[in-house]
Order: sequence, then structure tokens, then C-alpha cells
Amino acid sequence: MADFGGADLEAFRGEARAWLEANFPRSLRENPGAQLAASMGGQESEDARRWREAMGAKGWGTPTWPAEYGGGGLSRQEARVLGEEMAAIGARNPIGGMGVMMFGPTLIEYGTEALKRQHLPGIIKGEVRWCQGYSEPGSGSDLASLQTRAEDKGDHYLVNGQKIWTSGANLADWCFCLVRTDTTRKHEGISFLLIDMRTPGVEVRPILLINGTSPFCETFFTDVKVPKDQLFGPLNGGWTVAKRLLQFERDNISAALGSGNLATAQAAKRVDEAARDYVGVDEAGRLADADLRRRITEHLMENRAFQLTVRRAADEARSNQGPSAATSIMKYAGAKIAQDRTELMIELMGHQGLGWDGEGFEGGELGAVRAWLRAKANSIEGGTSEINLNVVSKRVLGLPDPK
Repeated sequence: MADFGGADLEAFRGEARAWLEANFPRSLRENPGAQLAASMGGQESEDARRWREAMGAKGWGTPTWPAEYGGGGLSRQEARVLGEEMAAIGARNPIGGMGVMMFGPTLIEYGTEALKRQHLPGIIKGEVRWCQGYSEPGSGSDLASLQTRAEDKGDHYLVNGQKIWTSGANLADWCFCLVRTDTTRKHEGISFLLIDMRTPGVEVRPILLINGTSPFCETFFTDVKVPKDQLFGPLNGGWTVAKRLLQFERDNISAALGSGNLATAQAAKRVDEAARDYVGVDEAGRLADADLRRRITEHLMENRAFQLTVRRAADEARSNQGPSAATSIMKYAGAKIAQDRTELMIELMGHQGLGWDGEGFEGGELGAVRAWLRAKANSIEGGTSEINLNVVSKRVLGLPDPK
């Protein structure tokens, strides 16, 4: 589609508004939680399925991706208009996950034509789920020390090893996975394989977290055969691809953290609104607790500045061929803001913010507790805050390694 401007952009707005009116189910407008449940791996209703299929067929779930693979082919101005029109009617993008956030953009940049044709359509239509095989029990912050092996067996690789914290592995169809193909070198001995999770020898065990959910998993590979044509990037050149994917990951996590999208639907309620409900206001209509009022104001100002910075960085990334090492700054800041948000929510709720189950607690209160516990992972996933600070030090500020 052409890059609209002026009147043409308004024409596109009319087109988008009409299409959304015709295709966004009314039941999802009246029940936003049904959209959130489906996007987080819960039970997908019939209307949620129809919405996902409509967006996938239109390509608007990945609006700026190339149309030749099924993407929307929109300019960033058009994509922004589409986002505005979706927000106006309460429509969430049903096409997401790691395929959209991380692997898809990396595939577009680094993949062969054959791999793009094979894997992009399923991601764009929301039909194929992906998980990330990076961290191992002994290789977290020092990811390049990973030991999962992929041995060359002629027409295939034989993979043996273990990954951990594999988000959504129990629901995934495919895994983009770092493996060691050369044991004599560290970074230069790593390759990037695409593994079908239905292959014999793949075993997944969900890990129960303190908030009562199991989004992360242990993943075991025992004599797993992976066809040679599923090598992504050069043999022993996977580290370069992996670092690029991490930039896309941090970029997308930052955007989600800033908007509250990684919290539950209940905890995503604005902190100042919740404070009025639980703490009350004084005769001037201000929040009664002056200190809490100050801290909430500071949080809202910081979060708003962060959201604007994320938007600016996204525009710069599109014009400069993707995200840069500066995404580590955004990831670090976003994690802190998200944790501040959930901690403030628990504090202002008082004893109502300490419930786990049973009578006496509303759904939003129980959701806030779980969001607070879940937020502890914000400074770990997608690169720990400590690692992100190291990246900023070396790649952004150009500081030398400590002696």
C-alpha cells in the first residue's frame, strides 16, 4: 500500500475504521478480558478466534511487515492510524507472541527466502506459536557458555541438551534455539537452529512460579533430529543473529512494560484511579495521603516520559534499520517503572492488596497481588537489569571494561 499523507492518510483512516467496525466482534468490545485471556494463552472464544483470523488474513496483526509474506505492508504512519482506530473501539491486536516480538523481525532481516516462505505466514496469521531456547541451567547471564550440542549427522543435526525459563514452551509449535556446533570456540561456536517442538525427543516441563502460574518451562532435547534446512544464519554464526534478536526482544518488552501490558487486566488500572478508590480524597478533591500522592505523581510522570521515549525510539528504529543497543536502556527503565507500578498498587490497597484467594477480595485485588509477584521477573527476563547496564556501558557509552 502506498505511503499515505494528508488527505490520503485520512482516507486510510476511514478504510481502517470501516473494516474494524465490520470485523471486530461486539462481544469482545463488551468483554475486554476475553481478548486478554486469548493473548496470554488462555481459552480462546469463538469470537476471539474469528477476530484473530480476520486480522491475520488482512495482515494487520503485523501491519508494517512485507505484504509478500502476508503482512500488512503499511507505512508507519498508516500503522499508527490503525493503532489509534483500534484503541478507539477497545480492540487489542490478537497477533502476538515471540514470533511477532522477536523471531519474525529477525527472520525478515537475516532469513533465507525459503525460511521466510516457510515460517512467516504462520506467524502473521497467528497460527504458529514460538518459544525461545536461549538460557540453560549453567548459562544465564553468560549465555555464550551454553552447552546444548548439535552434532552434524549428514542430512540433519542431532541435538542434545537442556534449556530453562523457556517461556510458553508447553504451548509452542516451534523453538528458535541456540546450540553449540563447535566445542573449540565460545561465541564463534554457536549456531541458531529452528526446532519443531513435536519432534521426538523434545520434552517440556512447566515451572510453577510464586504467583501461581507456569509461563516458564524446562525444555529437554534428547537425540532430537533437526533437518539441515532449519539452520538459521551461518553455521557457527548464530551469536550475531542471537544478539540482534535480543535487541528486538528488549525493544518490544520495553513497549509492553511502559503500557502495563505485561500486567493482568486488573492491575493495568491506573494507579491514581485505584488510589482514589482505596485511600480516598480530601476536601479539595486531592488524594488524602500527601506522601502517596507525591510518589504516584512522580510515577505517572516518569511512565509518561518513558512511553513518549519508547515511541520516539520506535520511530528512529524504523528509519535506522531496526533497534540498537539503546534498547537496553529502555528495558532497564521499563522494568523499574513496571515494578514501581505494582508495588504502589499493593501499598495503596492496604490489607486488600494482600489476598491470595477466598472471600473478601475482589478479582482486581487478587490480580494485583499476582501482578506484583509477576513483576519480579521484569528485571530478569529479556536480559537482567545488570546485563542491560553492562550493554549500555559498553555499547552506548563506550566505557572500557573494568580492570
